[in-house]
Amino acid sequence: MRDKTTLDKILFLDIETVPQTYQFQDLEENVKSLFEAKTRFMHSDTKSYEQLYIERAGIYAEFGKIVCISVGYLNDQRTGRQISIKSFIHEDEETLLSKFSKFVSDDDFYLLCGHNAKEFDFPYICRRMLINGLPLPRMFNIAGKKPWEIAHIDTMELWKFGDYKAYTSLALLCHVFGIPTSKDDISGADVARVYYEEKNIQRIRQYCEKDVVALIQLYLRMQGEPMVDEGEIHAVK
Repeated sequence: MRDKTTLDKILFLDIETVPQTYQFQDLEENVKSLFEAKTRFMHSDTKSYEQLYIERAGIYAEFGKIVCISVGYLNDQRTGRQISIKSFIHEDEETLLSKFSKFVSDDDFYLLCGHNAKEFDFPYICRRMLINGLPLPRMFNIAGKKPWEIAHIDTMELWKFGDYKAYTSLALLCHVFGIPTSKDDISGADVARVYYEEKNIQRIRQYCEKDVVALIQLYLRMQGEPMVDEGEIHAVK
């Protein structure tokens, strides 16, 4: 069990990403060629590059962008433990990432936690920061560090217990641990449509924040700690 005194030093996060353009045909010709080269082994008679772009462009940092980063952290009050939630959203990705970078640089967190975050969220944020010409915050700059010096926690990795055969979703772990599901509005497959067609970034923010709350509750359960009451979850500016 992790020392309780470190719980308030963990920054929990989740990101939402979309393709840089809504449709494959909107890409410049050279970018189309680069995407085709990256996904050529997935291409088939039943899977066109147009379909691959819809399905996969958002998860590739070279062809996608971040539209929301939601973070959460724990703090103990006299009335009990609380969860504070904050989101970073902006039409301009560089502005979004700059604000997020300032937050993680100014606040006294020294551990990052996400679900499948070592494979997706953390490297995606780093890649998009570099693409946007931004320096990496200390928490994300792992170049030259030994594995045990990297202060990143991944709940999916914790659940594997050294077993690397399978992916386990956050939704599935929430189910087995009896945590209220975070997927009651849209799914990850809907994010690009909601962003480009509905232009409803607030709906995406709410979806992302629910994932962060679920992540925190899951981490607490995995540490043998009680979950935080719904009434003790607060948004902060």
